[in-house]
Amino acid sequence: MFIGHFAAGFAGKAVAPKASLGTMFLAAQFLDLLWPTLLLLNLEHATVAPAPGKFTPLDFTHYPISHSLLLVLGWGLLFGLVYWLLRKDTRTALVLGLLVVSHWFLDLVVHVPDLPLWPGNSPMVGLGLWNSMPGTLLVEGLLFAGGLWLYLRAKAAAKTTTYALWALVAFLVLVYIANVFGPPPTDITAVAWAGQLQWILVLWAYWADRKLANTALTPGTI
Repeated sequence: MFIGHFAAGFAGKAVAPKASLGTMFLAAQFLDLLWPTLLLLNLEHATVAPAPGKFTPLDFTHYPISHSLLLVLGWGLLFGLVYWLLRKDTRTALVLGLLVVSHWFLDLVVHVPDLPLWPGNSPMVGLGLWNSMPGTLLVEGLLFAGGLWLYLRAKAAAKTTTYALWALVAFLVLVYIANVFGPPPTDITAVAWAGQLQWILVLWAYWADRKLANTALTPGTI
């Protein structure tokens, strides 16, 4: 799942507007920002294995640090705690922690059974929506539209949007389409480095939300 996680970030901003959209994106995609670094460090593993009818060309063979449920709960707790220590905002800290954890449950819907419950000898789970290309596109598309709608509805009092926001939305959709219908990656190292580019999306969200905050007088600083 890709834009479904960003949908969660948009929705989180609607629930806890004091934090920036960039922080919401950071929480919602935290696991997939951690994962490529662990790949580069050879602490987690995946392989490129495209096949006809397969939604993703990747096989996720070993990623207990970033994607086991037990450690994901820990990452969510840590993320929320760090934010609370910085801002003393319990509501937003809770939302951010839940966004981190939401990533695993959204992945649970689409992944084939490759998500561990805990590091080590764990059962692997996944509901396998990725086995259906139309189903995956429909679910992710609806999630993205719903999350964006919640975000825009929360901003409705400003009666304004910015080119920065709509450019971000368009870019997310284009990246998603390219990932789905483009050629498979050459190797897993290329995947890991491409994954690091997601930081640009987080920074872009900080910028877009700040531009909107400046016009709407809406909190959106960290």
